[in-house]
This record gives sequence, structure tokens and C-alpha cells, in this order.
Amino acid sequence: MSESYDFLFKFLVIGNAGTGKSCLLHQFIEKRFKDESNHTIGVEFGSKIINVVNKMVKLQIWDTAGQERSVTRSYYRGAAGALLVYDITSRETYNALTTWLTDARMLASQNIVIILCGNKKDLDADREVTFLEASRFAQENELMFLETSALTGENVEEAFVQCARKILNKIESGELDPERMGSGIQYGDAALRQLRSPRRGQPQGTQECSC
Repeated sequence: MSESYDFLFKFLVIGNAGTGKSCLLHQFIEKRFKDESNHTIGVEFGSKIINVVNKMVKLQIWDTAGQERSVTRSYYRGAAGALLVYDITSRETYNALTTWLTDARMLASQNIVIILCGNKKDLDADREVTFLEASRFAQENELMFLETSALTGENVEEAFVQCARKILNKIESGELDPERMGSGIQYGDAALRQLRSPRRGQPQGTQECSC
């Protein structure tokens, strides 16, 4: 069935109001630009199944209203990944990133995988934040980084896929445990537990030589 998947990841889209978070979510799920520019009140929700390195991953995405951080706080719990969004044409939204990042790491988990998204790439002529500056911020804070356009769709899917791929890598390496409470990860299929057994079961090199 088309609804079957190997993993479910809880994702957040965070950042100041007006950065285009709802539009990014809409573009990712519907493959088109959301025309209404009303600010999100409370929380919007969407989900989509994507193929990431031959695993079907269902992303359960919560888009929180940037102006209501009290509402946002309860949604951090149990998030596996997040898109941290700023508007490349607004330095104010860029300056707020540290606060959002601190909240995410404090309220979700230290292991939350975050990708920084400089949205509104289509408005390059009005840019207030350079690519290099944001890239440096991402590096210093151990974040992935992409510039996106919710209008044209550029790098929107890639942002979600990159984030999901990194979470999968962490599961495979044993850094993330889907069975730990609050990991933000669930198995879609019990057979997927085998994914971890080669690394966590008996070491493969034990019967190497019987000379």
C-alpha cells in the first residue's frame, strides 16, 4: 500500500513569523506555492512519505506560529528534526536564529537534527543576509544549510530529504535509538528492527580468521 513506510519522523518548522514557514510546508507537500499570506495562528500540520536512501520515511511536520513561542514550546518535545527558517531579505529574522536554536536544543533534545533554511531565495535583489554569513553561522552551530524558495520550490524538498537522511544515518550508527522515549522516531514496520542488528548485534569481524 502507498501508505506503508519504514520509519516515521516528527519534524518541526521553526523561525520568526513571516519567514515563509507555512509556504515551505505547503510547497513540500502540495508541490505548489500557497498564495494566502495570512500568518499561521497556533499550529499547522502536514505529512508526506518520501524515499530516503531506499527507505520509505513518513515525515509528520508541525509548522508553528513564529510569533507564539509559548505555543511552540510544547511541540518541541519528541522532535527528531527541524527546519530553522529565516528570510534572506530580513536581518531581523536572521538575528533571531540563536534564540530559536537554543529553544530547539533545550526543549526537543540535544540530538535533534536541524537544517538552516534561508528562505525567499527568489528575492535575491533584496537580500540583507549573505550566503557566506549564514553558511558560517551554520558551520559554527553544526547545522546543515540551504537557501530555499517556497515560491519556485528550489531546494524545498532537498531540505527535508537532507534532514531525514542525517537522522537515518544516526539511527544506523546507533547514535539515535528509535525505541527511546521522546526520540521523535517510530518504526513503521517491526521488520525494520533488523536495520540496527548488524551494528548492535555480534561484530561481523569475529569469525574472520581461524588460522
